[in-house]
Amino acid sequence: MVCCTHRTVLGKLLSMQRRFDFEVDEFYHLYNRGTDKRKIFETPADYARFTALLYLCNSKVSIVFRDLSPKDFFSMDRGETLVDIGVYCLMPNHFHILIREKLENGTSAFMKKLLTSYSMYFNRKNNRTGGLFEGTYKARHADTDRYLKYLFSYIHLNPAKRVDTNWKTNIHIDRKKILDYINRYPHSSFLDYKGVKRKEGAILNTSAFPDYFENTHDLEQSIADWLHYDDELPKDGPM
Repeated sequence: MVCCTHRTVLGKLLSMQRRFDFEVDEFYHLYNRGTDKRKIFETPADYARFTALLYLCNSKVSIVFRDLSPKDFFSMDRGETLVDIGVYCLMPNHFHILIREKLENGTSAFMKKLLTSYSMYFNRKNNRTGGLFEGTYKARHADTDRYLKYLFSYIHLNPAKRVDTNWKTNIHIDRKKILDYINRYPHSSFLDYKGVKRKEGAILNTSAFPDYFENTHDLEQSIADWLHYDDELPKDGPM
């Protein structure tokens, strides 16, 4: 447990690196990758563990993972949550999460629980020691409406690289193939936005975010548009 004084000092140190403080009711893009660009998700079980932790660590109470059975992960009552999660995507060596700061210091508490829990799991499973992630997680303030809307497409577009590593510069990009892959990719929130009923949908609280898309087609069209105009806005993180 981190005492209030230490948490305040930690928050100030992190804000110095980020050059801003997290503020309640504001939106933030959080991301990080493995140290030395190493894979942080090597097996389906790794993706499943991190996904479960996205739900379980978003709570003011402490939760012991080993005391739960898999069927409990997304159905247990967590009590009050620390942040609202609107979008996420997990890639082999990095992740992206779009959140709304719900409680003061909620983002810092959530990310500390999430990354510590997953690092301990991964290191124990692979008989390794040392840091798993590339330093402190990165954060960017989604401080304009246009940029916040863009992040819904940008984060969900990450799997495109698994179809075509040079998709951003390839003038002959197969957009249909990329969109088909994104529509099937299981390690992001896109399936939830498509209306697919699955337990992972409990991770999201979309009601805390602006309703930019009237239906699934609108989001798919937005993603398709950014495949054409990908250089129009600045990029975040290790996409």
